[in-house]
Amino acid sequence: QVQLVESGGGLVQAGGSLRLSCAASGRTVSVYAMGWFRQAPGKEREFVAAISRTTMRTSYADSVKGRFTISRDNAKNTLYLQMNNLKPEDTAVYYCAASFNPSWSATMTQPTYDYWGQGTQVTVSS
Repeated sequence: QVQLVESGGGLVQAGGSLRLSCAASGRTVSVYAMGWFRQAPGKEREFVAAISRTTMRTSYADSVKGRFTISRDNAKNTLYLQMNNLKPEDTAVYYCAASFNPSWSATMTQPTYDYWGQGTQVTVSS
């Protein structure tokens, strides 16, 4: 079991920044990759970014490349998402997720992930 708790969401104006955090506990040593997903009102949940536990390899959705940065501190068992130059279309509930699946090519797909946090709301005003 892995428990995930997100924090750092809030209301920000367009062009602003936020940093999300996801504190992990439990069997974190078995986690291969962690990811961020988001779900906007009336839309399906979508991939945002992922990072491997050991190599720190990263991947991003095209919509956030160059604006968002995913990172992790294994000593603190914490995942981060630095979001810069936020846009109103970034408004969503953001979820962190943990995967035991050792397949990097699968890290952009939701079924790959075994555990999910409860989500944190990010609202970007225009």
